[in-house]
Amino acid sequence: MWFSTLDSLKTNFVPLQQAKLKMTDGAGPRHLAFHPKNTNIYVLNELNNTISLLNEKEGIYSIVSSISILPENFINFSKAADIHISKDGQFLYASNRGHNSIVTFKVNAVNGTLELIDFTSVKGESPRNFNLTPDNRFLIVANKDSNSIVCFQRNFKTGKLTFISEISAPTPVCILF
Repeated sequence: MWFSTLDSLKTNFVPLQQAKLKMTDGAGPRHLAFHPKNTNIYVLNELNNTISLLNEKEGIYSIVSSISILPENFINFSKAADIHISKDGQFLYASNRGHNSIVTFKVNAVNGTLELIDFTSVKGESPRNFNLTPDNRFLIVANKDSNSIVCFQRNFKTGKLTFISEISAPTPVCILF
């Protein structure tokens, strides 16, 4: 019986035409985060260390703005690695491999733009991946090149991170819940 249902789905399935969005040359889109309360998308660009805000109008996305995820005076090599947004949609976090930090942004509830809040040292090297715990109370970072996993507590009002603990782990590259 379920075979006939699958056959029915196959014959009625019509894929949508692939939509394209031209990103800035040399940006190197790596990951993206969907805002939990609106249609905004935040694209983390690995090569130029930026986040691009994409806004949707009538089903079409376009780049509204891009913002650096590095301090203004930082001139050394760095690559963006990961991006996450809090469940309430108020704060966005991104990791920097090279600067070895998590950058915290406040998300403007009206237009989605980002306001820099803070840079937090990951207390290690090459924060390849990080994630917010399911309750959003903590942010956990995998520092690949220093063999450590670091835990930060999240302030729900300010978005700022406070170091809690660190454990050794051989070349961690992913934090999943």
